[in-house]
Amino acid sequence: MERRTFLVSGMAALSLMRSPQPSYAETRRASSNSTARHVRQLARSLAYRRYRPPPETLAAPLSELDYDGYREIQFRAEKAIWRNADLGFELQLFPSGYLYRTSVDIFLVENARMRRIEPTASLFDFGSRGLDAAAQATLGFSGFRIHAPLNKRDVYDEFLVFQGASYFRGVAKAQSYGLSARALALNTAGPEPEEFPFFRSFWIERPQTPDAITVHALLDSPSVTGAYSFVIRPGRETLVDTDAVLFPRRTLRNVGLAPLTSMFLKNAHDPAGPSDFRPSIHDSDGLAVWNGQDERLWRPLLSPPAFQASYFGDRDPKGFGLIQRERRFEDYQDLEAHYERRPSAWVAPKNKWGKGSVELVEIPTDVEYVDNIVAFWRPEGPLLPHRAYSYGYRLAWLDDTPEADLLRVHKTRIGTGSAPHRLRFVVDFSGGPGQSMAKVADSSAIVSDAPPIPVRDIDLTSSAGSLSNAVAQANPHLPGTRVAFELDPQGEKEIELRLALSTGDQRASETWLYRWSAG
Repeated sequence: MERRTFLVSGMAALSLMRSPQPSYAETRRASSNSTARHVRQLARSLAYRRYRPPPETLAAPLSELDYDGYREIQFRAEKAIWRNADLGFELQLFPSGYLYRTSVDIFLVENARMRRIEPTASLFDFGSRGLDAAAQATLGFSGFRIHAPLNKRDVYDEFLVFQGASYFRGVAKAQSYGLSARALALNTAGPEPEEFPFFRSFWIERPQTPDAITVHALLDSPSVTGAYSFVIRPGRETLVDTDAVLFPRRTLRNVGLAPLTSMFLKNAHDPAGPSDFRPSIHDSDGLAVWNGQDERLWRPLLSPPAFQASYFGDRDPKGFGLIQRERRFEDYQDLEAHYERRPSAWVAPKNKWGKGSVELVEIPTDVEYVDNIVAFWRPEGPLLPHRAYSYGYRLAWLDDTPEADLLRVHKTRIGTGSAPHRLRFVVDFSGGPGQSMAKVADSSAIVSDAPPIPVRDIDLTSSAGSLSNAVAQANPHLPGTRVAFELDPQGEKEIELRLALSTGDQRASETWLYRWSAG
């Protein structure tokens, strides 16, 4: 419950602590070398110092704002950084206030020099509230957003936001905000309290080309420091090439790399969801994993009756992500939230990450404004203090997982079986060789004459209970293949299910995984 409260409150307590101000000499030295090296030196130096959270200095008129009052404060668009500079990008800033009671430093790197942006009241429209001189003197920044001509050439759309702890979120073309990413997760599922590292400072480089912008960030927390570099490219898929170097202050045994945070409340495969007119309510409906053995996994998300964590052991994963696979308005029937436009997020390591596991954390919730899903890569061994650990990966905001000549899990449904004590599972697989998911989405309401992939074998197993009546048949409405089977729990409280399709010796589908729980 503490973690859920922390998430819904915007991660305020740890997210916005003011960064150490580098001296003028440090600034000149950083400008003469690469910014990434400068941030890395700061992170290494900070790791050898005692952790000191900066004090909150925000005046009451700002710190006591409620949600609506904070949203009333708007950055003046005409003051956007690089406005009318024809660089392909613009920056707008978020003020401190409300939950964001301490500030982050934001630097611009231009013409081989670094310049700190000074927070002034003239940058913002405070609406009907105004701001007296004393409050103005305490104003700071809580983050920033990046704009680019994402959907139209002559319109600069907001497509990426950094604000709160180490959280950031993005969209690709024709998408709306949904799930978030963050730099690092610590103790997300374990005996120790969860710790939320935060970005103290940002350095944003003046774009050299109209297709990419680079952001550097200094990470800090009681347990670790870090230097991050993000090369960001908006488009049909918005790509964030991420390079990170971590410097633990103490031994870290429960580390989550490239964490993703999302919301799942209801779907046809989670019958215990709330009574609601909408058939589905979620920012993501499944965890996808492409493991080091070249197997594609799909795990439908749940809002479980109790906190649960799942571990998918692996070595050198090829990718993982939280995916929003349902893409029709009819799937949600929500005229305001438009969940069908929410992005998926896919993490692809640039180098070998060794042994570890993709970890999925699912937290019970009954409201749709709480992020209750977390997924990340957890290294098998601990990270030791005063050493440097480097990781690189590409984070993509997109519609679905990378293409593969496999049937993909399209929908999971659960209902009563042929007897009261049995459950019927219906799993639809769509797509296949030469057929993209976009084509599947476009034709989902049309009966197709295209023949489905011939399925010879159903590989179906369970950890307990008994399985029966397994059958596969063509589903021309996707097109694809539908598999139905029944499960008799035989009194068990929790059962792991596994299903895959094959044609002869060749795997024909993703591997569907499901955790069934009684009650």
